[in-house]
Amino acid sequence: MKELLRTNDPTIIAFATALLEGEDIKVFPLDVNMSALEGSIGVLPRRLMVADRDLFRARAVLHDNDISLDG
Repeated sequence: MKELLRTNDPTIIAFATALLEGEDIKVFPLDVNMSALEGSIGVLPRRLMVADRDLFRARAVLHDNDISLDG
């Protein structure tokens, strides 16, 4: 598994997940329940992970849809 995306914005996570699943790329979200620990203030980033073999294609899909992978 490789980290594809890390962001505090839940809308980007949802959009990226929908795009990748539309391309038959399995996405594994991490840290989605961290809001319980942080008090729902959004300071802890959520991550999207993909299989090693899908990383190049997943990056291309996000790049083509103007989703920045730069922190």
